[in-house]
Order: sequence, then C-alpha cells, then structure tokens
Amino acid sequence: MTEDAVPIWLRPERAATGRPAERSRAEITVAAITVADRGGLDTVSMRNVATELGAGAASLYRYVTGRDDLLDLMIDASVAESRFEPPTGDRVADLVAVAERLHAIMIRHPWLPELALTRPALGPGATAMLDHVLDVLADHPGDGSAKLEIFALLNAMVATFALNELAAANRPERAAAYLGHVAATGERPRITELFEDLPASGGDTGDRRIAALTKLLSGLLGD
Repeated sequence: MTEDAVPIWLRPERAATGRPAERSRAEITVAAITVADRGGLDTVSMRNVATELGAGAASLYRYVTGRDDLLDLMIDASVAESRFEPPTGDRVADLVAVAERLHAIMIRHPWLPELALTRPALGPGATAMLDHVLDVLADHPGDGSAKLEIFALLNAMVATFALNELAAANRPERAAAYLGHVAATGERPRITELFEDLPASGGDTGDRRIAALTKLLSGLLGD
C-alpha cells in the first residue's frame, strides 16, 4: 500500500527526514479551513495554505502528501467542532440533535456539504460522531451494516439540506423572477400552485428542517 493510500491519521505527524518540525498538522488544518472559509474550496491549495501560514509550499510536504490530505483533515476537523449530549432514550430526537449540530457546522463552513457528499472522511472527529450515533442506536434491532447506513444517510441528509439552504441564500433574483413569471402565466399549474402556497407554507427554515428530519429518521428507524 502506497503512503497516500494510508489514511493521514495512520501516518507519522511529519516526515522522518528533514529539518525539525516547525508546524503541526493541527496548525496546517486550521490554515486550510481559514483559506476555504474565506475564498471557497477552489482556493485551497498547498501554495495558498502555506501563504496563510507564512511558509513555503514545499515545507508542507513534510506533513501532508498533497491537497487530498488537506481536504481530509479539513473535513474531519470541522466535524470535530460538534459536542454531543448523552443519549436521552429517544432515538429520533437524539439523531435530530446530532443532525442539527452538524448542520450548524456546515452552514459555518459552506464548502463542507459538498465534501461530505462526495468524499466522506473518517478520522478522529467523524469517528467520535459515529461512536455517539452508535450509542444512540445501541438498542436498535438493526445489525452493524444497518447502523452504518443510518449514519451515512444522516450525514447525506444534513449535507443536502445545507446545500439547498446555502443555494437558496445565494440564488440570483432573476431566476426567482422568471419562475414567478411562469407561475403567473398559469401554463404550468403545478408551478402556479406552488407559488400560491408559499405564503401558507412559510415559517422558520429550521423548524421545517427539523420536521423533515424527524419524519425521515422515524421512517429509517421504524420508530
């Protein structure tokens, strides 16, 4: 197995050769997250992260093998920002609480939902969340595979909600204006019906998200 095929958390903190360590993985991860929060995922590069640290790009290769390592470290460190309360015995409510904490992290780091869907990373932070979810599901009759599927689906649902909310917040007004025009013509009754129903279905986005998550998780768990 090549070095870059081994999870970053199973490799030494830094290369065995070269000058004494000046940085830590934690510092590099914080710098990478700062770059992504400020400029988006496309701005995360070895050069930009090194600049954030006031170092040369070549020096980072003593700690990580490349951008993929940076992304894995960023994902896991972000998930580790969450803190979990002991299970209450209400599996659905406890998993909704996990989802809401994860959602808050994804809104704080708008680049995270896409990564959560396309390249999930399982390091110390994500493992702590998995352990908590397994604790919540301790009395669930499903086997290990079923519980892992619930964990994966929980992450995917939260990431999808976060992506949709972030997109809605940044959606161009002209797109909404065109859709309103289509609704006004009556040529597409379903669109017209949707627009007419929007005021009645308004309310807090968080309340609607929690209600949807509760229904989805209840169905998954059979509760």
